[in-house]
Amino acid sequence: MSVAQDRQSRAARVRFVLSNTSHPGNIGSAARAMRTMGFGRLDLVAPAAFPHGDAWALAAGAIDVLERARVTPSLAEAVADCTLVIGATARLRGVSLEEWSPREAAGKVLEAAALGHEVAIVFGNERAGLSNDEIMRCQAAVHIPSDPGYSSLNLAQAVQVIAYELRIAQLDGVSARTGNADGAATSAELEGFFDHLAATLDDIDFHKGRSPVTIMRRLRKLFLRARPDQRELRVLRGILADAQRMAQLARRAGG
Repeated sequence: MSVAQDRQSRAARVRFVLSNTSHPGNIGSAARAMRTMGFGRLDLVAPAAFPHGDAWALAAGAIDVLERARVTPSLAEAVADCTLVIGATARLRGVSLEEWSPREAAGKVLEAAALGHEVAIVFGNERAGLSNDEIMRCQAAVHIPSDPGYSSLNLAQAVQVIAYELRIAQLDGVSARTGNADGAATSAELEGFFDHLAATLDDIDFHKGRSPVTIMRRLRKLFLRARPDQRELRVLRGILADAQRMAQLARRAGG
């Protein structure tokens, strides 16, 4: 595979996800920002208006990106097959995630893409950014270190910064780690595990008056940081299933 083909192959596994975009013109501007850096996969989660003439007008030639854009009703659907999901956010608002600079994130993204993984970089609504629920679906956050006295970046500018860092990392020849790409757990598989874990904690009466939301947030943080693969998830879910079975037997014996 040539260097150019390798770059294209990695870029094809990276998607930019815009969630709940209010203004269609920002979608067009973001498509232009992506296209100038060699990226063409755009996912739109519940946009306020798309397709729309303003998006096409501000795409400035990146019409192919808009024509191929995928629209989904939820972030969960947009990133279901991804093994690395990074949220672009200025503030985490109580949700603790590993935080990367744009340069660090670019290296992580290309490393994962080179191993054959699907990667998503998620941008939130123009006014409010990513919600806590959206951030919780991410394994890490990327923060653009703007001037704290005037940190206002519009959506397309933020997309441009991240796309630029990815482009520079590609041109610098970021190398991939060796490894097996087949075993990485997808976002959908992780969410299935989290649902199973939450149900099991209820079944074994783990909370005992403590907040289930707080416990699950901490456990999500733990497992997202660990990034278990598919085989490890199968082992963990087997343990959960046995715990549920034993809890059911104990209820029957006591009832």
